Amino acid sequence: MPSISLKGRSVPASPIRKLVPFAEEAARKGIRVYRLNIGQPDIPTPETALNAVRNIRHKVLEYSHSAGNESYRLKLAEFYRNIGINVSHSDILITTGGSEAILFALNSCTDPGDEIITPEPFYANYSGFATSAGVKIVTVTSHIGNDFALPPISEIEKKITARTKGILICSPNNPTGYLYSKEEISLLGDIVKKHNIYLFSDEAYRELCYDGTEHFSPMKLRGIEDHVILIDSVSKRYSECGIRIGALVSRNKEVISTALKFAQARLSPPGLGQIAAEASIDTPAEYFTEISREYTARRNYMVDALNKIPGVYCPRPKGAFYTVVRLPVDDADRFAQWILEKFEYKNQTVMVAPASGFYSTPGLGRNEARIAYVLKIEDLKNAIETLSEALKVYPGATH
Repeated sequence: MPSISLKGRSVPASPIRKLVPFAEEAARKGIRVYRLNIGQPDIPTPETALNAVRNIRHKVLEYSHSAGNESYRLKLAEFYRNIGINVSHSDILITTGGSEAILFALNSCTDPGDEIITPEPFYANYSGFATSAGVKIVTVTSHIGNDFALPPISEIEKKITARTKGILICSPNNPTGYLYSKEEISLLGDIVKKHNIYLFSDEAYRELCYDGTEHFSPMKLRGIEDHVILIDSVSKRYSECGIRIGALVSRNKEVISTALKFAQARLSPPGLGQIAAEASIDTPAEYFTEISREYTARRNYMVDALNKIPGVYCPRPKGAFYTVVRLPVDDADRFAQWILEKFEYKNQTVMVAPASGFYSTPGLGRNEARIAYVLKIEDLKNAIETLSEALKVYPGATH
């Protein structure tokens, strides 16, 4: 039999989705599974987007420009300018989700064997993107003990070598929910300028900031315009994960023109998705006020409830809708499978994402899990009660 590629063998399985077969088997047994493992919001998609799709008058669903519909890019540029990011439509490339934007950015800015520095834990799919681009992920570790704040700048600089091409951050962060401050972003800006490298800024959760905090984009920093590449997505902002629309944004014209060549090779981003995403820009401000209120309530309930469970520690995230939780277990991977395969409470069980898959340093995250508070509070109540009962009887419990 022909062999599978080394690249294919090197791509790790998704820690978010690898437990799906066990969840499906539990569901087949009639057990309700509360899915806290994946960032799929239950928040309704804006009516502006749904109506745009319902009222399509097109007679042909044709290719768009490889960079995306000009009408969408013009409107999106205005959206960015309204939040203090001064770009034109020619600085924007529409992509098939934020995932493709990251792939295009890495392929445009790095060569095989180059290195990208990112704080860990990090969005697990960065590993797959890096493998596809032939890039090595180099991590600097953030810790649950200080709620996953940006590691000291001195620790980041120690990781920079002749092969380093950039620093990749996600703020608000997936998987931790940490929101980088303006001061932290400015320090990163100083580093990329000093070492003449890129700063890749994943801002998929920009609107989801809590407790009066505000997101600060490195696109707002002066003097590093050619260094910053913004990765964006409508998936979480408008609860539109399924339309697969993202964006790569940069004032670096060479990056955009290079990325466009990769975009031309895949022809165009999704046509129906662009129609929905363009209409979404007209979503009323009240929509975001309401979802912020809802996510804040969910977060507060979840954090308080988890921290009442003996041996559990849950930070209070400032953004996104995730947190990484420390559990009193010997192995979170084993526990996550056990609770689906061997446990039920009131005919229900829980699916979490073991945090080891969000680290690259062996051994880290062994007793941690990512939990997404994407369910309504009543469901979170049942899920956390079930989790608490499971920890009482799990054979590998450590408390």
